[in-house]
Amino acid sequence: MKRVKLWIVGGLLALVMLPCAASAAGIEVAVGVWNQTPNGDISYKGTTALDQLSIKDNLKYRDENRVFGRIKIDTPLLFPNIYLMATPMEFSQTGSKNTSFQFGNVSIAPGPFTSEIKLDHYDVGLFYGIPGLKTATAGILNLDLGVDARIIDFRARVSGQDALSGLTVSDSKSVVIPLPMLYLGFQVKPVTWLAVEGEARGLVYEKNHYYDLIGRLKLKPFGPLFAAAGYRYEKLKIDRDGVKADARFGGPFGEVGVEF
Repeated sequence: MKRVKLWIVGGLLALVMLPCAASAAGIEVAVGVWNQTPNGDISYKGTTALDQLSIKDNLKYRDENRVFGRIKIDTPLLFPNIYLMATPMEFSQTGSKNTSFQFGNVSIAPGPFTSEIKLDHYDVGLFYGIPGLKTATAGILNLDLGVDARIIDFRARVSGQDALSGLTVSDSKSVVIPLPMLYLGFQVKPVTWLAVEGEARGLVYEKNHYYDLIGRLKLKPFGPLFAAAGYRYEKLKIDRDGVKADARFGGPFGEVGVEF
Protein backbone atom coordinates (compact mmCIF):
# COMPACT_ATOMS: atom_id res chain seq x y z
CA MET A 1 0.00 0.00 0.00
CA LYS A 2 2.77 2.43 0.88
CA ARG A 3 4.54 1.64 -2.38
CA VAL A 4 1.33 2.45 -4.25
CA LYS A 5 1.04 5.73 -2.38
CA LEU A 6 4.60 6.65 -3.30
CA TRP A 7 3.95 5.90 -6.96
CA ILE A 8 0.85 8.11 -6.79
CA VAL A 9 2.89 10.92 -5.23
CA GLY A 10 5.53 10.48 -7.92
CA GLY A 11 2.92 10.60 -10.65
CA LEU A 12 1.38 13.76 -9.27
CA LEU A 13 4.82 15.37 -9.02
CA ALA A 14 5.51 14.45 -12.63
CA LEU A 15 2.24 16.06 -13.73
CA VAL A 16 3.09 19.21 -11.79
CA MET A 17 6.55 19.33 -13.36
CA LEU A 18 5.32 18.93 -16.96
CA PRO A 19 4.72 22.66 -17.54
CA CYS A 20 8.20 23.38 -16.14
CA ALA A 21 9.74 20.75 -18.41
CA ALA A 22 7.94 22.13 -21.46
CA SER A 23 9.50 25.58 -20.94
CA ALA A 24 12.77 24.41 -19.42
CA ALA A 25 16.09 25.98 -20.36
CA GLY A 26 17.75 22.56 -20.00
CA ILE A 27 16.81 18.95 -19.18
CA GLU A 28 18.99 16.02 -18.12
CA VAL A 29 17.63 12.47 -17.78
CA ALA A 30 19.79 9.54 -16.63
CA VAL A 31 19.36 5.87 -15.68
CA GLY A 32 22.10 3.90 -13.98
CA VAL A 33 23.11 0.91 -11.88
CA TRP A 34 24.63 1.33 -8.41
CA ASN A 35 26.61 -1.46 -6.74
CA GLN A 36 25.50 -1.06 -3.11
CA THR A 37 27.76 -2.40 -0.33
CA PRO A 38 26.03 -2.32 3.10
CA ASN A 39 27.70 -1.98 6.51
CA GLY A 40 26.70 -1.00 10.04
CA ASP A 41 23.99 -2.27 12.39
CA ILE A 42 20.27 -2.04 13.05
CA SER A 43 17.73 -2.92 15.75
CA TYR A 44 13.99 -2.64 16.33
CA LYS A 45 12.72 -2.13 19.87
CA GLY A 46 16.07 -3.36 21.16
CA THR A 47 16.82 -2.96 24.86
CA THR A 48 20.40 -4.22 25.12
CA ALA A 49 23.52 -4.35 22.97
CA LEU A 50 22.70 -8.00 22.16
CA ASP A 51 19.69 -6.79 20.19
CA GLN A 52 21.90 -4.93 17.72
CA LEU A 53 22.21 -6.80 14.42
CA SER A 54 25.39 -6.35 12.41
CA ILE A 55 24.54 -5.93 8.74
CA LYS A 56 27.72 -7.73 7.71
CA ASP A 57 28.25 -10.34 10.44
CA ASN A 58 24.66 -11.19 11.51
CA LEU A 59 22.42 -10.32 8.58
CA LYS A 60 25.08 -11.52 6.09
CA TYR A 61 24.08 -8.98 3.44
CA ARG A 62 26.18 -8.86 0.28
CA ASP A 63 26.58 -6.31 -2.49
CA GLU A 64 23.46 -5.66 -4.55
CA ASN A 65 23.14 -3.95 -7.94
CA ARG A 66 20.13 -1.63 -8.11
CA VAL A 67 18.79 0.51 -10.94
CA PHE A 68 18.26 4.20 -10.15
CA GLY A 69 17.05 7.22 -12.13
CA ARG A 70 17.26 10.98 -11.99
CA ILE A 71 15.94 14.06 -13.81
CA LYS A 72 17.32 17.61 -13.64
CA ILE A 73 15.30 20.49 -15.04
CA ASP A 74 16.90 23.92 -15.47
CA THR A 75 14.05 26.40 -15.38
CA PRO A 76 14.02 29.85 -16.98
CA LEU A 77 13.95 33.25 -15.30
CA LEU A 78 13.85 33.30 -11.48
CA PHE A 79 12.22 29.90 -10.91
CA PRO A 80 14.29 27.35 -8.96
CA ASN A 81 15.79 24.44 -10.87
CA ILE A 82 14.34 20.99 -10.12
CA TYR A 83 16.09 17.72 -9.30
CA LEU A 84 14.14 14.43 -9.07
CA MET A 85 15.79 11.12 -8.13
CA ALA A 86 14.62 7.60 -7.25
CA THR A 87 16.98 5.14 -5.51
CA PRO A 88 15.73 1.61 -4.76
CA MET A 89 17.64 -0.22 -1.99
CA GLU A 90 16.72 -3.70 -0.74
CA PHE A 91 18.62 -6.56 0.91
CA SER A 92 17.54 -10.02 2.07
CA GLN A 93 19.47 -13.04 3.28
CA THR A 94 19.67 -15.89 5.77
CA GLY A 95 21.84 -14.76 8.68
CA SER A 96 22.85 -16.07 12.06
CA LYS A 97 23.60 -14.95 15.61
CA ASN A 98 25.11 -17.00 18.45
CA THR A 99 22.94 -15.33 21.09
CA SER A 100 19.20 -14.74 21.34
CA PHE A 101 17.97 -11.24 20.49
CA GLN A 102 14.83 -9.14 20.55
CA PHE A 103 13.37 -7.79 17.33
CA GLY A 104 10.13 -5.92 17.80
CA ASN A 105 7.79 -8.08 19.85
CA VAL A 106 9.55 -11.41 19.27
CA SER A 107 12.62 -13.03 20.80
CA ILE A 108 14.73 -14.96 18.28
CA ALA A 109 16.74 -18.00 19.45
CA PRO A 110 20.46 -18.41 18.68
CA GLY A 111 21.11 -19.82 15.23
CA PRO A 112 19.97 -19.04 11.68
CA PHE A 113 17.22 -16.55 10.83
CA THR A 114 16.02 -14.70 7.73
CA SER A 115 15.72 -10.96 7.30
CA GLU A 116 14.84 -8.29 4.79
CA ILE A 117 15.56 -4.56 4.82
CA LYS A 118 14.20 -2.08 2.30
CA LEU A 119 15.37 1.52 2.23
CA ASP A 120 13.98 2.95 -1.02
CA HIS A 121 14.26 6.72 -1.22
CA TYR A 122 12.88 9.42 -3.46
CA ASP A 123 14.20 12.98 -3.77
CA VAL A 124 12.62 16.23 -4.88
CA GLY A 125 15.16 19.06 -4.88
CA LEU A 126 14.97 22.78 -5.64
CA PHE A 127 18.21 24.66 -6.30
CA TYR A 128 19.81 27.75 -7.83
CA GLY A 129 23.16 28.20 -9.53
CA ILE A 130 25.53 30.82 -8.13
CA PRO A 131 24.73 33.90 -10.25
CA GLY A 132 27.46 34.88 -12.70
CA LEU A 133 29.88 32.08 -11.80
CA LYS A 134 29.36 30.06 -14.96
CA THR A 135 29.65 33.16 -17.14
CA ALA A 136 32.75 34.42 -15.31
CA THR A 137 34.51 31.07 -15.82
CA ALA A 138 33.53 30.76 -19.51
CA GLY A 139 31.23 27.84 -18.72
CA ILE A 140 33.92 25.79 -16.95
CA LEU A 141 32.66 25.99 -13.36
CA ASN A 142 29.18 25.97 -11.88
CA LEU A 143 28.00 25.72 -8.28
CA ASP A 144 24.44 24.87 -7.16
CA LEU A 145 22.84 25.44 -3.76
CA GLY A 146 19.40 24.39 -2.62
CA VAL A 147 17.14 22.17 -0.53
CA ASP A 148 16.09 18.55 -0.98
CA ALA A 149 13.03 16.68 0.31
CA ARG A 150 13.86 12.98 0.72
CA ILE A 151 11.09 10.45 1.28
CA ILE A 152 12.33 7.13 2.72
CA ASP A 153 10.17 4.03 2.30
CA PHE A 154 11.60 1.85 5.07
CA ARG A 155 10.75 -1.75 5.93
CA ALA A 156 12.57 -4.29 8.12
CA ARG A 157 11.52 -7.89 8.77
CA VAL A 158 13.10 -10.73 10.75
CA SER A 159 11.90 -14.36 10.99
CA GLY A 160 13.37 -17.15 13.12
CA GLN A 161 12.72 -19.62 15.92
CA ASP A 162 11.15 -18.31 19.10
CA ALA A 163 13.66 -18.37 21.99
CA LEU A 164 11.14 -20.13 24.31
CA SER A 165 8.76 -22.23 22.20
CA GLY A 166 10.96 -23.02 19.21
CA LEU A 167 8.13 -22.10 16.86
CA THR A 168 8.76 -19.90 13.82
CA VAL A 169 7.97 -16.27 14.60
CA SER A 170 8.50 -12.97 12.80
CA ASP A 171 8.01 -9.26 13.22
CA SER A 172 8.39 -6.32 10.90
CA LYS A 173 8.32 -2.55 10.86
CA SER A 174 7.29 -0.29 7.98
CA VAL A 175 7.44 3.48 8.03
CA VAL A 176 7.61 6.33 5.53
CA ILE A 177 10.05 8.99 6.70
CA PRO A 178 10.19 12.47 5.10
CA LEU A 179 13.50 14.29 5.61
CA PRO A 180 14.45 17.85 4.61
CA MET A 181 18.07 18.07 3.49
CA LEU A 182 20.49 20.71 2.20
CA TYR A 183 21.86 20.29 -1.31
CA LEU A 184 25.20 21.31 -2.82
CA GLY A 185 26.31 20.47 -6.35
CA PHE A 186 29.19 21.45 -8.59
CA GLN A 187 30.20 20.89 -12.21
CA VAL A 188 33.65 21.37 -13.74
CA LYS A 189 33.59 21.24 -17.54
CA PRO A 190 37.01 22.01 -19.05
CA VAL A 191 35.91 20.86 -22.54
CA THR A 192 32.51 20.28 -24.11
CA TRP A 193 32.74 16.47 -24.01
CA LEU A 194 34.08 16.01 -20.45
CA ALA A 195 32.73 17.03 -17.04
CA VAL A 196 33.49 16.26 -13.40
CA GLU A 197 30.47 16.57 -11.10
CA GLY A 198 29.77 16.26 -7.40
CA GLU A 199 26.63 16.29 -5.25
CA ALA A 200 26.17 16.42 -1.49
CA ARG A 201 22.94 16.12 0.47
CA GLY A 202 22.87 16.23 4.24
CA LEU A 203 20.85 16.60 7.41
CA VAL A 204 21.84 16.76 11.09
CA TYR A 205 19.28 16.96 13.92
CA GLU A 206 19.58 15.95 17.57
CA LYS A 207 21.56 12.66 17.55
CA ASN A 208 20.52 11.75 13.99
CA HIS A 209 22.27 12.45 10.71
CA TYR A 210 22.07 11.47 7.07
CA TYR A 211 24.70 12.18 4.39
CA ASP A 212 24.54 11.29 0.69
CA LEU A 213 27.63 12.01 -1.44
CA ILE A 214 27.93 11.46 -5.20
CA GLY A 215 30.88 12.00 -7.52
CA ARG A 216 30.85 11.29 -11.26
CA LEU A 217 32.96 11.61 -14.39
CA LYS A 218 30.76 12.31 -17.40
CA LEU A 219 31.67 11.78 -21.06
CA LYS A 220 29.56 13.25 -23.84
CA PRO A 221 30.87 11.74 -27.11
CA PHE A 222 28.23 13.10 -29.49
CA GLY A 223 24.92 14.90 -29.53
CA PRO A 224 22.81 14.90 -26.35
CA LEU A 225 23.96 11.41 -25.26
CA PHE A 226 26.33 10.91 -22.33
CA ALA A 227 27.81 8.11 -20.24
CA ALA A 228 29.10 8.51 -16.69
CA ALA A 229 30.83 6.54 -13.97
CA GLY A 230 31.30 7.44 -10.33
CA TYR A 231 30.99 6.56 -6.67
CA ARG A 232 28.12 7.07 -4.23
CA TYR A 233 28.29 6.92 -0.44
CA GLU A 234 25.44 7.21 2.07
CA LYS A 235 25.74 7.30 5.85
CA LEU A 236 22.77 7.44 8.17
CA LYS A 237 22.16 7.32 11.89
CA ILE A 238 18.52 7.35 12.92
CA ASP A 239 16.46 6.58 16.02
CA ARG A 240 12.79 6.72 15.14
CA ASP A 241 9.65 4.70 15.92
CA GLY A 242 11.70 2.06 17.73
CA VAL A 243 14.11 1.64 14.80
CA LYS A 244 17.78 2.36 15.50
CA ALA A 245 20.17 2.23 12.57
CA ASP A 246 23.78 3.27 12.13
CA ALA A 247 24.50 2.18 8.58
CA ARG A 248 26.64 2.94 5.53
CA PHE A 249 26.06 2.14 1.87
CA GLY A 250 28.72 2.78 -0.75
CA GLY A 251 29.92 1.62 -4.12
CA PRO A 252 30.58 2.49 -7.76
CA PHE A 253 27.89 3.22 -10.31
CA GLY A 254 27.51 3.72 -14.03
CA GLU A 255 24.80 5.58 -15.90
CA VAL A 256 23.71 6.68 -19.36
CA GLY A 257 21.45 9.55 -20.31
CA VAL A 258 20.65 12.55 -22.42
CA GLU A 259 20.89 16.27 -21.79
CA PHE A 260 19.57 19.13 -23.86
